[in-house]
Order: sequence, then C-alpha cells, then structure tokens
Amino acid sequence: MKCPGQDTQYWKPGAIFDSKCPECGHNVEFFKDDTMRRCPACGHRFLNPGLDFGCAAYCQFAEQCIGNLPPELLAQKEDLLKDRVAIEMKRYFKSDFKRIGHATRVARYAERIGKQEAGNLAVILSAAYLHDIGIHEAERKYNSTAAKYQEQEGPPIARSILEKLGANEEMTDEVCDIVGHHHSPRPDETVNFKVLYDADLIANLEDNKKEKKTESQRLESIIEKSFLTKGGREEARKVLLS
Repeated sequence: MKCPGQDTQYWKPGAIFDSKCPECGHNVEFFKDDTMRRCPACGHRFLNPGLDFGCAAYCQFAEQCIGNLPPELLAQKEDLLKDRVAIEMKRYFKSDFKRIGHATRVARYAERIGKQEAGNLAVILSAAYLHDIGIHEAERKYNSTAAKYQEQEGPPIARSILEKLGANEEMTDEVCDIVGHHHSPRPDETVNFKVLYDADLIANLEDNKKEKKTESQRLESIIEKSFLTKGGREEARKVLLS
C-alpha cells in the first residue's frame, strides 16, 4: 500500500506550487513531497519551503518513502522524535502523574542546560523523559525505588520505546546507557550525561526543598560541589535560590 501522504490521488490544491530561488529569484516548481529542487536558472539546490515533513520525521521507513533525507530534515527528525518520546513516557506511566511531572521538569531543565553546554538535545531530552522509566518495574520486582534497581530495569524499556519510534541505533544506545547509570557518574562522562544528571539533581533538590525547607547556604554548597556543568549550576541557582 502506498503511503497516503505520497499518493497524488489524495493531494489537495496547492500540492504543486512555485517557490522563488533564494539565490537568483527564479520561480522553481515544487511538488509537496519534494525534499529539494535545483533552480534551472542558476543551479542552486534548496530545501522545499513548504515541505510537510509529517510522519517522515519519525517513520523508520522515511528514506525509502521520500529518498535520502537532507541534513536539515535529519535534524528535524531527531527534534520531533523527542516529542514522541515524551508522549510514550506519559502513556507508559498512565495515571502516575508524580513521575510524569518529574520527568517533564527534568526535561525542561535539561533543555536549558543543554543549550548552554552545546549538547545533543535529542539525546538529552529523550534521556530526560526516560531516565526513571524503570521505576515501576523496580517497585514490582523488588518493592523498591532504589537507584540501582531503576538503572537495572530502565534500559530495556527505554530501548523498546526508542526502537518502536524508529530512533537510530547510535542514539538508542547512548540514551539507554544514560538511563542505565543516571544516578552514578563515571570518571569520564559525556556532555549529554552531565546535562541530564544536573537536570535530575535540580528536580530532586527542588522536591527536597519543598518537603524539608533546605536552607539556602546548604543548597549553595550542594550546587558548588555536586553539579557537573557550569550551566547546571547556573540553572540550579535560578530554580533553587531565587
């Protein structure tokens, strides 16, 4: 069966249109499923400005469907993938709003820190949404939410979610590695791990502060000694000390 998005019988008016070449201004005809076209006047190749990326952003068969994806769309593919990871996390946790809320806050802090630290946001945010994904299995098997059990049970679940969504093998392996030791930094960690670690630490300290009203001096000491990135320390001060 042909994908409806690529089958011309389902196309609506506007599926074939002209766009001006950004180099010379010549009109170039595009079909809506063209990723790129070459200007017949000057030879410049440019991205389809009206491309509806849709399912191609996460479908594992996208390259077979519309050809090799250009770098601009590969970046968008990863960007949209993290949003689908968030959806799958919420489906997995169902009505466990405490865990959903925690993962969402960690992702928010991780995005801010990741931008400062120039990390791979697709990896960082996928790991943020999935870092505690093993907690239900830890409770079921061991009647415990201890870090070691979360780290043990999380990676297989994270891998099944990422493979279902069509994530590439390299990204899947890195996210699962982070999930598998997110409470336990190694001597030489990646920027992506450090960002996730700091974001999770902020969320946990935030919870502790609400419960125990931790003093600012104590928090400042923790921030200075326990965080792994400059961006993490800055974000922690904004969240915890302002």
